[in-house]
Amino acid sequence: MEKGSRQVVVSALQFACTDDVPTNLATAERLVRAAHAKGANIILIQELFEGYYFCQAQREDFFKRAKPYKDHPTIKRLQELAKELSVVLPVSFFEEANNAYFNSIAVIDADGTDLGLYRKSHIPDGPGYQEKFYFNPGDTGFKVFQTKFAKIGVAICWDQWFPEAARCMVLQGAEILFYPTAIGSEPQDEGLDSREHWQHVMQGHAGANLVPLVASNRIGKETIETEHGKSRITFYGHSFIAGPTGEIVAAANDKDEAVLIAPFDLDKIKAKRSCWGVFRDRRPDLYKLLLTLDGSKPSP
Repeated sequence: MEKGSRQVVVSALQFACTDDVPTNLATAERLVRAAHAKGANIILIQELFEGYYFCQAQREDFFKRAKPYKDHPTIKRLQELAKELSVVLPVSFFEEANNAYFNSIAVIDADGTDLGLYRKSHIPDGPGYQEKFYFNPGDTGFKVFQTKFAKIGVAICWDQWFPEAARCMVLQGAEILFYPTAIGSEPQDEGLDSREHWQHVMQGHAGANLVPLVASNRIGKETIETEHGKSRITFYGHSFIAGPTGEIVAAANDKDEAVLIAPFDLDKIKAKRSCWGVFRDRRPDLYKLLLTLDGSKPSP
């Protein structure tokens, strides 16, 4: 490694989920190993990968899928894998916390240490994506995790549509942003395809903050029985890695399993971010309207 250069290799995984936890865990482990073989240091697995995206329906029995954070079997298994391969793994799971439920991420460092928890802040509610039935709004705030290879910010799916979330993480020192995702077709409108919009928004986060960004999405068609009959979503994949100007440096398609890889020189990116001036010239004193819902003048 060159003096004054911190090289990190990031990876985004993409696969179709079954509704069987052991099968999905085996797939995730196989792809993590494949990413490691390609030199990856930080590897992102998609959102809620243990099973189908169950939020298509409002069903009481689906709460049984949640497990407490402490001693969670999937987290423990991936801690062992992270330690074996010396890789960083953000792990998405459905968390039960007493009488609350969260869409959560545990960040596992390269020695297997659990660095802590992030709970999804923005909870969507619409046809096919009825997450408010299952998840409380996250109470952790936006967090940054110091891993062996980089200081990273991790947020979850719907969080990726909010530039405030990305900026909060980078203000805390995040050098790379990670977004595990589950998004696809809209059951109420087969003609609506949000894929390009979804991608462009995150490219904007990367470019506006001058940091790389990694997005992992699932593929495949999933059918869930709802109170109104069958609901189907075709997940559109297109996982990608963006560079610090928003450029796409690696991308998957909408059908195939994928292991995306991209290297970045974090010191070189930091130098560019420092001289570009977007953090020097910020005016937080003028942004108080962001603390309101309707744009009215906030109270002193």
